[in-house]
Amino acid sequence: MLAIDQSPATGGEQAVRNAEILACGRAVITDEAEALEALSHAIDENFVAAVEALMGTDRRVVVSGLGKSGHVGRKIAASFASTGTPAFFMHAAEAAHGDLGMIMPGDTLLLLSMSGETRELKQVVTYAAEAGITIVAIGSKPSSTIMQLADVKLLIPPVREACPENISPTTSAIMMLAMGDALAIAMMNQRGVSRTKLNMLHPGGAIGQRLARVSSLMHSKDELPLVKRATPMRDVVLTITAHSLGIAGVIDDAGSLIGVITDGDLRRHADNLFDRDAQAVMTQNPSTVDVSCFVEDALQTIEANKITALFVTHSLNPRLPVGLIHIHDILRSGLR
Repeated sequence: MLAIDQSPATGGEQAVRNAEILACGRAVITDEAEALEALSHAIDENFVAAVEALMGTDRRVVVSGLGKSGHVGRKIAASFASTGTPAFFMHAAEAAHGDLGMIMPGDTLLLLSMSGETRELKQVVTYAAEAGITIVAIGSKPSSTIMQLADVKLLIPPVREACPENISPTTSAIMMLAMGDALAIAMMNQRGVSRTKLNMLHPGGAIGQRLARVSSLMHSKDELPLVKRATPMRDVVLTITAHSLGIAGVIDDAGSLIGVITDGDLRRHADNLFDRDAQAVMTQNPSTVDVSCFVEDALQTIEANKITALFVTHSLNPRLPVGLIHIHDILRSGLR
């Protein structure tokens, strides 16, 4: 049995080892960053043709690849679907065993293969070409079988892999993934996919939290701490205390928001607070957000104004308070 030296490294040896590890990690990231820079300059009119072909799909985009290209392909298909382009991933190894039936007239096939000669993918591209299905290929060998049969060719510049043996797909996989992201976002931009659409496609998880509307978190109706302009400050303090939100909105006779009273306002008028009414103490022209506002945008307003709560107003009347959102509501939602 091979003996393994398990004796602890000295301080100096460990420092050298740490330096070597850091240098290696930084070199890989630098190599891949330089490769992505080369890719950005290599994108040409073929990229436009690929976007047009994928957007012109009558049914769905079918993404296929094998090995690391397959893993990248799964992510690309997911990115397409989540940004408004119907897509799914078809495993190249399963294609020849019946899954070719997944590809139908009206689909567009997106194939990923650096060599362009992967046996399983050659079967897929041959079937698609004979069926008259539009083929977009991402690879690095323009003369390869897959590239020759493709209608649109997206070439990855030839670069050395970050792997010291230049074997394991590292840099090439990152470039292929970046090309897929570029296609997804270009199509999203051309389609004019809005936050509203993204919210529909991402109702859960961290993205769903970021794209939630303030209406889903706000306090409303009886939970709103509202007082009239002539309300004595003793009653205002009771209202603020009862609602435990650290704020009260001041409304006029028509129900329009004309100011707010916060804990800070109470402290500033502490000397003769109970001799005043709400209008005398309130801060006028408070920051508000529309009821259709995204929670993420409301948080930015809260942070920019260094406040803890915002009144939410009606979409058709920016002075009519319909809710209130507090920083604690946003924190509990998991956005921060």
